[in-house]
Amino acid sequence: MTKDEIYKKAENIEGLGGMTVNERLFVTGLMNTFDKAKEKDKKLARLILEAIRVDKESINIILE
Repeated sequence: MTKDEIYKKAENIEGLGGMTVNERLFVTGLMNTFDKAKEKDKKLARLILEAIRVDKESINIILE
């Protein structure tokens, strides 16, 4: 999945800011991609979290 594809999925969701991280991943259809990336590709996992507007401090905690 490319950076543009990831951001496009995130851009199409209204009310993203009022959701939990898991809800954001689910409604964007990025949950499975994120779960795989978290284990094998931290850079991609970080990109996904940034695309769904997770703050940097939370991203660091999630990816520890």
